[in-house]
Amino acid sequence: MTTQEAIKVFNNYLQSNHKQRTIDSYDYLLSRFERVYAERDLDSIGPDDIYTFLESQTHDLAKTTRGLQYAQMKAFYNFIIDRCSLNMKNPCNTSLLRKSYRTPKQVMRKMLERETVDEMIYNTKRVRDRLILELQARCGLRIGELLKIKVSDISDRTITLRTPKSGKESELAYMPENVSKKLAEYVRDKALQSDDRPFPICYSTARTLVRRLGEKVNVRISPHDLRRYSATYASRNGVPLEVVSKVILRHQDLKTTQVYLGKINDTEAIR
Repeated sequence: MTTQEAIKVFNNYLQSNHKQRTIDSYDYLLSRFERVYAERDLDSIGPDDIYTFLESQTHDLAKTTRGLQYAQMKAFYNFIIDRCSLNMKNPCNTSLLRKSYRTPKQVMRKMLERETVDEMIYNTKRVRDRLILELQARCGLRIGELLKIKVSDISDRTITLRTPKSGKESELAYMPENVSKKLAEYVRDKALQSDDRPFPICYSTARTLVRRLGEKVNVRISPHDLRRYSATYASRNGVPLEVVSKVILRHQDLKTTQVYLGKINDTEAIR
């Protein structure tokens, strides 16, 4: 079996069983692999060939991205060997490749204290900026989702998120009553129309904004830390993990949610 034939079989499987984001991710790697080895028999490509190829594609990328592309290559070979009953070993299963593309251990982040987040929000005088903080910290919105919201997406205590990260056509995010009232007042005071974005700034501006507001209360913070805080705070106040995962964070897998939940310090454990 040639590499080109194997990739065609694998792509057919992806199209039938996976979301577009996953398909696109594999296509980025395998289309380049095909350009190099299209006519070669799959079993003639050895570990050294795989290493040379992966290095050419990932040498200047982050360790997590390098690890992901290695894992995708390994999964591709495992699938083809199993599906087509090939009498060959997976060339990705060598100590050199495993060590070279080992994914760094995930570091558990320290959870933001409730008092710190409340102080950040309270000290933020500009209504727009305060709403950005609250929609992340109280509702678990990703910053990218928040910036794309249009007025027409807001209805009472729900926000319809168009083309979300999950690949679905849309998802719903939920707001506490006090946050929904503030957002409605902001839209009304600004006389925003249905197609207007309440937060018409770019990602880098929002990231800088959150970091600057954090510095005022002596914490180093990114927008995603506020989303993580919303999940951990809800979990520690008795909200079931399934609700945190599916409603607040809108994750597909509970394992992803568990990574978000911060460490518990001794004081919290005793309480």
